[in-house]
Amino acid sequence: LAPFFWTTLQSFKTVKDAFARPPKFIFTPTWGNYQELWLRSLPENGGQIAFFLLLALVILIGLLMFANRIPIPSGVIYFLVAIGFVLLLWGIPRLIDTAKFYDYFINTIIVTVGTVVISISIGCLAAYGLARYSGLLAVSILIAALAFRALPRLAFILPYYSIGSATNTLDTYLLIILTLVAINQPFTIWMLRSFFMEIPKDLEEAAMIDGASRLTAFRKVIIPIMWPGIISTALFSLLLAYNEFLLVRLLAQTTWTLPVAISRFTGGEDPRHLTLAAASAVS
Repeated sequence: LAPFFWTTLQSFKTVKDAFARPPKFIFTPTWGNYQELWLRSLPENGGQIAFFLLLALVILIGLLMFANRIPIPSGVIYFLVAIGFVLLLWGIPRLIDTAKFYDYFINTIIVTVGTVVISISIGCLAAYGLARYSGLLAVSILIAALAFRALPRLAFILPYYSIGSATNTLDTYLLIILTLVAINQPFTIWMLRSFFMEIPKDLEEAAMIDGASRLTAFRKVIIPIMWPGIISTALFSLLLAYNEFLLVRLLAQTTWTLPVAISRFTGGEDPRHLTLAAASAVS
């Protein structure tokens, strides 16, 4: 934690405080580095805009926290909250003159969420099938998936670059998301399969005896039990997608995620690296 603490501390310092010798641990903090990171210019009514944005964020978080106590189906509330977050993120650059870093922040959300949703959706079905079928074909698929995951990142660059060039999808969310899904899917399948293996077959067999189809038993019996495993796998998948640097850097020129975007702040643009410290603290 020491490097992260030091980086965060530096992000709140002025140039004078950042290069003081001996280092200062007690100083007057400044938001200038974060302002430079997120905004091109300060709006005249910035206080009012910040208040209403914060109010909207508190309302959305409150709806999530108390969704089970509101006399509306939880699925409807979650859908409305998701729409609210999308509108909030869409509206911020319409109200404030945001810097390029905000665009990279939005890129990161789109890429990571898209990767997790697709990866978990496919992985649940594949892992369930491989957990319930123990033949030679299932073992071969698992070994092949593990071997595919073990390949170095550079082995994927040329094939996906050629596909993107042929389909005119280079530097798009679609290519980046599909690439990350393909690379991380073996990990998702293996991890979810281990959770499915812990669920007794008797549960779904009892549901099918009562007249449920296998798909219905999977959806209404197995998935509710699997939620802890699904959430754990989704978090790991999100971290893998978020931390991917090389593929995103080579397959995109503008739709960078935060780990790639932070590299812009190294070098001559900010020789004091205070903006880099702010970007690192945010990421």
